Amino acid sequence: MRRCLGVILLVVALAMGPAHAAAPRTILVLGDSLSAAHNIPIEKGWVSLLQARYSDMVPGWSLVNASISGETSLSGRNRLPSLLAKYQPAVVVIELGANDGLRGLPLEPLKANLAAMAQASRQAGAKVLLLGIELPVNYGPQYRDGLRAAYKGLADTQHLALVPFLLDGVATRPELMQDDGLHPTAEGEPRVADNVDAALRPLLR
Repeated sequence: MRRCLGVILLVVALAMGPAHAAAPRTILVLGDSLSAAHNIPIEKGWVSLLQARYSDMVPGWSLVNASISGETSLSGRNRLPSLLAKYQPAVVVIELGANDGLRGLPLEPLKANLAAMAQASRQAGAKVLLLGIELPVNYGPQYRDGLRAAYKGLADTQHLALVPFLLDGVATRPELMQDDGLHPTAEGEPRVADNVDAALRPLLR
């Protein structure tokens, strides 16, 4: 009887096959318009481009894009707990701070918000990738340097993976930027995806 039961279970397992293998693990992207495919088709944005790259990985990965245009570090911090509970991500990608910077908000609250999000993500069992941004030169060197240091300082103290500048190789090329000078065109998004992929892929192993 036991032998018969074992054979039945084996047949069922073989019949289920790869389609019923482990469910895809989740990468949660929490960002602003730079991650929300601002003014371009959503499938052209870097998050969707990475989903296409990771779709054939085994085990699979599913990217959840929870980015909202206009998001600040504070509003992202407030939204994160429910997102962690809902999606239970294995990796959290945090791309916030651009709107804080563009509004000239104080850097100390920004640093506190980013630190709290990283800590909450890790406490939920997720690895964290931090995506840094740069501001236009008219914001002055002191503020721009302070913002840059905020990302690096947090990555160093909490031992987080970091992309120092999300738009590296894109922001200085007008043909890859929209007319507002802040957001990439669809043609610039593959380079943005490359920047993120280089730091994110090692976290998926």
